[in-house]
Amino acid sequence: MNPQGQSDKNPQGQEEALGLAAVARHRAARALARAERAEAAAERHERLAVGRGREFHLQLAETHRRSAASHRSSAGLQEAFARRTAEWAGSRGDRPRFMTGVAEACGVDSAALTLVDTAQNQLAVAVSDEPSRAAQDLEYLLGEGPARDAACELRAIHATGPAIERRWPGYGPALASLGIASVAAVPLETRGSCIGALAVFAPLPDRVMSAALSQVAAALTRIVLLGPDADPELYGGTNHRESVQQAVGMLSARLDCGVGDALALIKARAFAEEVPPEVIARRIVNGDLNPD
Repeated sequence: MNPQGQSDKNPQGQEEALGLAAVARHRAARALARAERAEAAAERHERLAVGRGREFHLQLAETHRRSAASHRSSAGLQEAFARRTAEWAGSRGDRPRFMTGVAEACGVDSAALTLVDTAQNQLAVAVSDEPSRAAQDLEYLLGEGPARDAACELRAIHATGPAIERRWPGYGPALASLGIASVAAVPLETRGSCIGALAVFAPLPDRVMSAALSQVAAALTRIVLLGPDADPELYGGTNHRESVQQAVGMLSARLDCGVGDALALIKARAFAEEVPPEVIARRIVNGDLNPD
């Protein structure tokens, strides 16, 4: 109860939260079952790795081991989200974010998942907290940064201290102003393509490179985003920048320019005013701003 004698709980929100927690627990149980099946398959191939065909069976065993690790990592992420959501259960504060558990699994405070199309255009983002949101907004506005490089180059990216500003002349100084001194990103790879990147951020140098980063990225790619229990929305935590897309269309028609030019205008205005692009987009959609 609060000082006025009113409940701090939101009954409708509590029911929704407990429902989400139940879904997450069910997905965690399914992921653990898949992990156990993969481990059993790995053991079977390891037993068969004698004489002729040894290398073949060992390769299959290793594939199953990697798959099991991804399933177990996925289960851990789902369980962490279920626990936080059940504890929150309709309180007046903000609902827990799935990406908060991702950041914890990577050993950092801040993490961001970025989804891209085949041309490396950012389609959506999910973040763990406000620093990661600000960092990802900067990358979206400036067109440079660790997630973009990881997805384009299909390799892990790591920069710390002054190296951040040397690598990204526009993004680096802006990131430093957020108090972030270390960044790392790994691609979310599928067969023959890349759907995005997982980036992590820390206020201290060399806090972000851990063995868990690639394993968590594999879990997000294969299980959370593409597997049997795929959920690209991450329990409602994914931002598809719908307002930006709407504003781009309106501005393109209004100014008789291409959508790329319209998007560039919105990004430039957002960077100049130091606000998220969605803020500028909403003002355009509402007729309060014409950034020509």
